[in-house]
Amino acid sequence: MRAHGGDDAPAGLDFEFSQVFGERAAGEEVQDADIISAVEFNVTGEKLATGDRGGRVVLFERIHHSKSVIEELRSRFYESGVGGADGSDVRPPAMFSGRKEPVEYRYLTEFQSHEPEFDYLKSLEIEEKINTLRWCNQGANDANFVLSTNDKTIKLWKVYEKHLECVSGFNVGRGEGGGFRRMNGGGASSAPDVTAVAQHNGALKFPSIVRGESVFTARNRRVYANAHAYHINSLSVNSDGETFISADDLRINLWHLESSQQSFNIVDIKPTNMEDLSEVITAAEFHPTHCNYLAYSSSKGTIRLTDLRQHAVCDSYAKLFELPEPAEKRSFFSEIIASISDIKFSRDGRYILSRDYLTMKLWDINMDRAPVATVNVHDHLRPKLCDLYENDSIFDKFQCCVSNDGSNIATGSYGNVFKSFNTATDDNGASGATFEVSKDPSGKSRGAASAVKTPQRNRMDYTTSTGSSNTITANDVFSLSPADFAAGKILHMAWHPSENIVATAAANSLYFYNAA
Repeated sequence: MRAHGGDDAPAGLDFEFSQVFGERAAGEEVQDADIISAVEFNVTGEKLATGDRGGRVVLFERIHHSKSVIEELRSRFYESGVGGADGSDVRPPAMFSGRKEPVEYRYLTEFQSHEPEFDYLKSLEIEEKINTLRWCNQGANDANFVLSTNDKTIKLWKVYEKHLECVSGFNVGRGEGGGFRRMNGGGASSAPDVTAVAQHNGALKFPSIVRGESVFTARNRRVYANAHAYHINSLSVNSDGETFISADDLRINLWHLESSQQSFNIVDIKPTNMEDLSEVITAAEFHPTHCNYLAYSSSKGTIRLTDLRQHAVCDSYAKLFELPEPAEKRSFFSEIIASISDIKFSRDGRYILSRDYLTMKLWDINMDRAPVATVNVHDHLRPKLCDLYENDSIFDKFQCCVSNDGSNIATGSYGNVFKSFNTATDDNGASGATFEVSKDPSGKSRGAASAVKTPQRNRMDYTTSTGSSNTITANDVFSLSPADFAAGKILHMAWHPSENIVATAAANSLYFYNAA
C-alpha cells in the first residue's frame, strides 16, 4: 500500500548511532588498503563480514547481553551524567532507548583472503581488493562459510572455532614446561630428560588431555578460478544452498559449491564484434526463495528477470524492467547516470530495488511497466554533472539495501551521510531522512536534499565505542565544491535480515545504526 505525502503518510525510520569500529583521529590519513570495499550480514544477522582493498576479510559477531547486564549498563549510563541524570532532556543512545537489548557486535577474527597477482599472459596486474562477499549456509559444528572475490578469483572460506588441546600430567619433564605440553608441538621439549626418567621412582600415571583456549581460524576450502575474462562484480548464493553465480561485465557463470573445476555459462552478452558492444552487466542476484529465478542489471538502466528452467543459456528473459528517460531530459550524461550500480531483492522476493547514480527505484516483479516507487537521491546534483564527470565522481557505485519487511530502503550518499526512505510515501523521496555517519553526529534532517557535514573518522583498529545523536540544524553539504565530494562517500551498506539495523562503511570505519 502506498500513501501520498501528508499527515497520514507513514513516518520513516529514525536511525540512531549504536556502535563504531575503528574511528580514526582527526587529520590521520587512511591507507588505501584499509578502506572497506564490501559489507554483508549473514542470513541470521548474528555475524557480519567486511572486505577491504587490501584483500582482508574481517568478521564480527553480535553480543547478546543478559537482562541484568542491560540494566547495569543503563544505570551506569545515567549515573555518568550524560544520560540526563541531572534533569536535562538528553536522549540516551539507541542501545538504551527502550530496546529489549542493546545492539552490539564484537570483533571475531580476520584473515587474508586475496593477494596481489600478475597475469603474465595479458601483462595485467590483479588487485587484491575484495569486490564482494557472500555468506553460505552454515555448516556442521557451527562452522561458517564465506565466499569472497577480487577481480578474477573466487574463494570459499571455512571459518570455525578451534579449541587448542594440550597434554598435561607427565611423569617426567615437570621442570620444563611445568608438565604441560601442547599436542601440536612447541612448549615442552619433544623428548623427556633421560636423567629425569632414571630418577623417577614414584607411581606412574596416565597423562591427560586438557582443553585450552578457543580461537577462530579460517581455512581456504576451494578456489574458483580461470572462469572470467573480465572483472567480477557480483556474487549470489542460490536459495538451494548448493549453487552460486558469479558475474562479470559480459558473462554470468553458475557454480556448484562442491566443484571448483567447472562452471556453466548461463548469460553471455558478448557480441561477435566488440565494436558492437552497447551495454555491460553491472549486478546480478538470485531470487531469495525461488532457485530458478535470476535478475541482473545493465549499464543501460535495465533489469532482466530470467528463468533458468527455460533455457540452458539465458539469452532471452522472462521480464524486462526499464524506465526510459524522457527525451527532453536526455543529455551527454544520460547513459552514465542510468547505469545501475546495485540491485537487491526484498526478503519475500516480491520487489526488486535498484540504485543508479541519481535515483533508487522499487519494482514489483509482477508489474514491469513502471516502478512502484522512485526516490530522487541525488536529483539536486544534475546541475553539477559536468564537474562530477571531470573528477570521475559520476562513476561512483553506491549500494542500496532494503528492510526485512520491504517498507524502508536506504542508500549511501556524499558528505558522509546515508539516506533512508519509506516506500509507502509517494513523494519521490522528499520526506526521506538523512543521517550522518559519525560517532558524534552534528545532526540529522528530514528531506532528501538535506545532509550534514562530514566529521573525521578513526582507523579500523577494531576497538568499539557507542554514542548518541542529537538533532540540530543540518548543513547543506552540496554547497561544497565537487572536489570535496570524495571526502565522505558512503558506498557500502547492509541491512540486518530481521531487524532495523544498518551497517555502513565509511572509509576504513564500520558503523552500526538501528531504529526502534
